[in-house]
Amino acid sequence: MTRGFRWPRPRDWFITPSSPTSNSNATLTTEIDWARSVPFIFMHVACFSLFWVGWSWIAIGAAAGLYVSRMLVIAAFYHRYFSHRSFKTSRWCQFAFAVLGCAAAQKGPLWWAAHHRHHHQHSDRSEDIHSPYKYGFWWSHVGWVLSKRYFHTDISTVKDFAKYPELVFLDRFDLLVPAVLGMALYTLGSVLRFAVPSLNTSGPQLLVWGFFVSTVFLFHGTSTINSLSHLIGRQRYETGDQSRNCFVLALITFGEWHNNHHYYPISAKQGFRWWEIDFTYAGLALFSWLGLIWDVKIVPTQVVSPAGSINTPSSL
Repeated sequence: MTRGFRWPRPRDWFITPSSPTSNSNATLTTEIDWARSVPFIFMHVACFSLFWVGWSWIAIGAAAGLYVSRMLVIAAFYHRYFSHRSFKTSRWCQFAFAVLGCAAAQKGPLWWAAHHRHHHQHSDRSEDIHSPYKYGFWWSHVGWVLSKRYFHTDISTVKDFAKYPELVFLDRFDLLVPAVLGMALYTLGSVLRFAVPSLNTSGPQLLVWGFFVSTVFLFHGTSTINSLSHLIGRQRYETGDQSRNCFVLALITFGEWHNNHHYYPISAKQGFRWWEIDFTYAGLALFSWLGLIWDVKIVPTQVVSPAGSINTPSSL
C-alpha cells in the first residue's frame, strides 16, 4: 500500500467539510487526495462503458441536453451570481438554481464561489489556486480540484451566502443531487426500454451517456477557463494577469470571455462586443424578462473601450 494512503470512510466522498477561516496565505500544497478522488476517477472510467451499452439518439440527446442546461446554470449562477453577485434573485430561485448547479457534480455553490473569488483576488500570482503560469496546465485544469488543500469550503470568503442553511446543506452534501440525477436517468431508461422499445435505449445506456459522459465533458469544458483561457487567445485589456479572450472557449462555455470578465468581473454580460456571443447572458435576459432575476449589472459603455479610464470594480 502506498505510504500516506488511507481508505476513505463513505462520508468522505459525500460530505464536503467547511473551513471557517481563510488559508489564502498558506503554502501551496500540490498533494492529491487520492482517497477522496475515487468518485471523480470512477466517473471518467465509467465513460468507457459506452462501448458496452451502445448508443441511441435519445441517449445522445440526453447527454447534449444535460451538458447545455448544466453549463448554463454553472455560468449564470455558480459563476455570475454566487461568485460575483451580478444580479439579484429571490431566495427560492437562488435555492432552485443551486440545486441545478449541484447536478453538474462540480461540488456545492459555496465551495465553487469561494475558490473562484480567491482566484480573482490572486490571479496568476503565487497565491492563485489554479494558475497555469505558476503551476502548469495539469494543476490548473484538474489537479487543484483533487488536492487535499482545496477540498474544504472557505466559509470566510462566502459569508454573504453561508447565512442560508439550505445552501450550506447543498454544499456539505454536494454529491446528493448528482446521485439523484443518475438514479433518475437509470430509471427513465429502464422504463423506456419496456414502454417504447423502438427507442433502443435502456437504464445503463441513459446513465452512461446522460450522466457520466455528459458530466465529464461538462467538467473539462468548465475547466478550460481555469487553464486554457490563461494560455491562449487575445488579451484586449491590461488586467494584471494572463486572462485572455478565446472564441472557441467562449462557445464551449456559452459566453465566458475571460479577459473581459477579469477587466469588469461584476458584469452579467461578458460579451462586450456585438460579435462576442454570450448565450449565458441571453438566458439571464430571459430570466429578467420573466421576473426571476433583477438588478442585472452590465458593463458601462465607457468601459468597453480599452481607452476608457475607469477603475475596475471589486470582484464581488
